[in-house]
Amino acid sequence: MSLFEELKRRNVIRVAIAYVLLGWAVLQGADFMLDLVGAPEWVIRVFAIAGLVGFPFAIFFAWAFEMTPEGVKREEDVDRTQSITPRTGRRLDRLIILFLGIAVAFLLVDRFIDRDPVPAESVAYQGVEEPKPNTTEEPVPGRRSVAVLPFVAMTRGADDEYFADGLTEEILNSLAQLPELLVTARTSAFKFKGLDQSVQEIAEQLGVGHVVEGSIRRSGDRLRVTAQLIRASDAFHVWSENYDSTSQDTIAVQEDIAEKIASALDVVLDDQRREAMRRAGLRDVEAYIALQKGFERFDEAHAERNQVESLLNANQYFEQVLERVPGYPPALIDHADAYTHMLDLAAWADPEEFESPYNLDEALVQAVSDYSLAAENARNFDERAAIEFDLAMLNGDLRGVKRRLENYLQLDGCEHPSWIDPLASVFGYADQLTDRLDVILRCDPMAPVMAFSHSRAAQWAGDPERALEIAMKARETLSHPWLDVAVINAHLAMGRYETAASELSLWRGVDLQGQFLEIVLAAVQGERDRAEKLYQDFRDAPGTVDFDRLQIQAMLGDRDTANEIAARVDQRAKLPMSLMLATLWCQCGAPFDLEATPNFAAKLQEGDLPWPPPTPIQFPLKDW
Repeated sequence: MSLFEELKRRNVIRVAIAYVLLGWAVLQGADFMLDLVGAPEWVIRVFAIAGLVGFPFAIFFAWAFEMTPEGVKREEDVDRTQSITPRTGRRLDRLIILFLGIAVAFLLVDRFIDRDPVPAESVAYQGVEEPKPNTTEEPVPGRRSVAVLPFVAMTRGADDEYFADGLTEEILNSLAQLPELLVTARTSAFKFKGLDQSVQEIAEQLGVGHVVEGSIRRSGDRLRVTAQLIRASDAFHVWSENYDSTSQDTIAVQEDIAEKIASALDVVLDDQRREAMRRAGLRDVEAYIALQKGFERFDEAHAERNQVESLLNANQYFEQVLERVPGYPPALIDHADAYTHMLDLAAWADPEEFESPYNLDEALVQAVSDYSLAAENARNFDERAAIEFDLAMLNGDLRGVKRRLENYLQLDGCEHPSWIDPLASVFGYADQLTDRLDVILRCDPMAPVMAFSHSRAAQWAGDPERALEIAMKARETLSHPWLDVAVINAHLAMGRYETAASELSLWRGVDLQGQFLEIVLAAVQGERDRAEKLYQDFRDAPGTVDFDRLQIQAMLGDRDTANEIAARVDQRAKLPMSLMLATLWCQCGAPFDLEATPNFAAKLQEGDLPWPPPTPIQFPLKDW
């Protein structure tokens, strides 16, 4: 008898198959239970090693021994005419089928539960719900659109949620380097974090054709990542994959996910594009955890009254990022924000009331240094163009700024300089800015401040009807006080004072912004006595600065006082944007005379920028 036939007769092959299947099932169950209790990595390794060590013993036992009605006997002591190996073989066949069934069950659980952390979606994937009609078209012809939703942290370690957010952003940033793809910005994609909405609902709100979602589970050094690319029109999984690795392999995992998604969307990748995708990210796990913490503090700071102090707290995390990954542009730009806020506030606040935590000259040097380093390390042409524009504004170097502005307005990427709005709107480029913001909002449709900028640009372009339409549409899905301001301003520009007053009724008694808008409404209607009475209560209220006072005096037609305020700001300001911003927000034409602001006037002459600007809202009390 041949060796193979003898192995079959003694059930050695069946035992080997059953042992492997049983061992796999045990390891999967142990893996799941150990994840739940947070057991260290070495425990599952002990299980795996024990299984491997036991395998040759099982094979030896099956070869050397045999089950008989009298119990286990050495094979050589069994009369082959009395052997029951065919009967035990059939039992082993049934066990193999059972273990195969268990294996299939594990795979199904992994596919439909672990891989899809959103319960509402798992129902749709199994065909319980009929697919919804295709309501999401690709927003730009020839470009596929995709949103990368925040990956769900399935474990609750100290930094697991930041880790998941960081992994998400690394994938997002990699895909954003591919010109064939329109990738939803982080601001909008992260709006859906923790929300129980279907992929198709999210895709419709974001205006994308595809959605990426996934989950991460960390236990000690072990890492499991699931990711899937879903077509929004029918919830079809275009691509999906599981990754079981260690935390040290995180960078390789995120790069593989980004490349697989790009390939699934029919983007051809060569070495140059792969390198661009790799350069877009931090490639450092500790750095992107710190970056997510910095973003969290940064967003919180912009909702607070004392923004400078809170932004400096956020900078502690950005500095941790920059220690590990020097020159990373997003961290540098947000790091500079504290200093630009500081400089702008110093220009408008009473020096006796405002005490900067930094020397203002040093603050300017730090902001310029951050932007300069960010420009040197820009990840693509559009990002460099945006950063260099802001850098020129920070340096106060307006020579050639119109050329920079015109070049930027021709781009079709998703980058938007911080200081583009005042320059473009005030100095005659509002039409082009409105069109440019159409594109920006396709990238970032859930950003209320960007929607406000879009509406304001349309108003500066002399189209208050479009400004109102933009703001009202944004308010259907977004909530932000600036959108309410945009609606009020559009009604004022069209002379709809009663409607503006109705909108304003929600603001009465709320905060300084509500009081400011009451004065604006009175000034637009030419009610000087009422406006001045309201201003008496507003002028010296805590938190009021010359930024507010200058606009109001201009609206009320008090040219001398407006010039007096502008003159002292011109002496204090270290940035030309300060007086540009007051002009932008006033929407009253020229809120002061250039003769009162020689430093600002010199900058306008340097940049060949026209003055006076247009007047989006007419104020009858102002006669210049």
